Amino acid sequence: MEQLSLFDASPRWTVTNLTRHLRQLLEADPDLQGIWVQGEISNLSRPASGHIYFTLKDSGASLKCVLWKTEAAHLRFAPQDGLAIEVHGSLGIYEVAGQYQLYADSLRPLGEGALYQEFLRLKALLETEGLFDGARKRPIPICPRRIGIVTSPTGAALRDMLNTLRRRMPLAEVTLAPAMVQGDEAPPALVAALRTLNRVAAPEVILLARGGGSIEDLWAFNDERVVRAVSGSQAPVITGVGHETDFTLVDFAADLRAPTPTAAAELATAITVLDLWQTLIEKGQSLEGSMGTLFERQHNLLGGFQSGLRFYSPLRRLQTERQRVDELSRRGNAGQVHRLELAMERLKGLENRLTALSPLAVLQRGYAVVTKNKRVVTSTSQVQDGDALRVRVRDGEFGARVSGNG
Repeated sequence: MEQLSLFDASPRWTVTNLTRHLRQLLEADPDLQGIWVQGEISNLSRPASGHIYFTLKDSGASLKCVLWKTEAAHLRFAPQDGLAIEVHGSLGIYEVAGQYQLYADSLRPLGEGALYQEFLRLKALLETEGLFDGARKRPIPICPRRIGIVTSPTGAALRDMLNTLRRRMPLAEVTLAPAMVQGDEAPPALVAALRTLNRVAAPEVILLARGGGSIEDLWAFNDERVVRAVSGSQAPVITGVGHETDFTLVDFAADLRAPTPTAAAELATAITVLDLWQTLIEKGQSLEGSMGTLFERQHNLLGGFQSGLRFYSPLRRLQTERQRVDELSRRGNAGQVHRLELAMERLKGLENRLTALSPLAVLQRGYAVVTKNKRVVTSTSQVQDGDALRVRVRDGEFGARVSGNG
């Protein structure tokens, strides 16, 4: 029996170091990262932490798996024991237990992988034909008066859309084209509903919607016939299929994609009745302000016209002429007064001259005027002895008789 040497140079590992080394080897292998593994769920547990622990097994082996709480929140189905699924994740080692396990980041029921490959094939085919081209997208009417809906008449999606439309735009006329939204008969029913709605109701926009579900539940909206019907619709189409994380081929062909049916109804009514009411109030205020400005401008213009009319009116001319008559009258009166004053001065001058030449003035100096028979005696030859004379002096007159003429 061979005995180990005390000086054996082979490396010695602790359990921790060895486990950590194996973990690093697994996590460094790219072939073991980002892989899909098929199997059946067993030993499923969901503790209060929200993480999901389960074993993935087939007929020959089993694999421990863990799905953290953040990824578990995005699951579209409820995992349970016995369910065949595909798990995507990366291999690692849980060092505490010394076991390798799959750290999952997503789960899907077995069969979705094949459907997804078919989804990608159809998407590439239709995209090549240009059905998803952005240039084909038509604008959604801002305030449509006629709205069409294609969905199941019994689903919650219809109730949610009608409640939203009634709240946001009760004035709109809504027409429902009922159709199956799941199963083999759903694609032709959806195509017929779209065509009938366009032909009969002539809506301004169409809502194509249904509630959430698995990829199998939503597969009718990946059908090539439905995609072509959406692309060929006369009215623009808004899709609201499933939840926010669900994408179907009709979403790429539609003129607008909404994350949910309720969101589709909201996008179809970008302007609500409250917006219209507010716009009406603002327009009324703007109109009132504009009319006030216009009235003020016209009032000022009318005032200018009135001033001009007053300037050219007969009354203004009469007033002007009346004032002119008054002015001429005043000037005439002043002229007459002036002329009278001049005449009076001239008359006074003449009077002064006449006064200076008047015999009375001579009398004032001591002379007398002798008259005979009221005729002034200027010569002795005019009188004889005994003639009666009248002698006028400064302060009166008296009689006299001629005596000793010769």
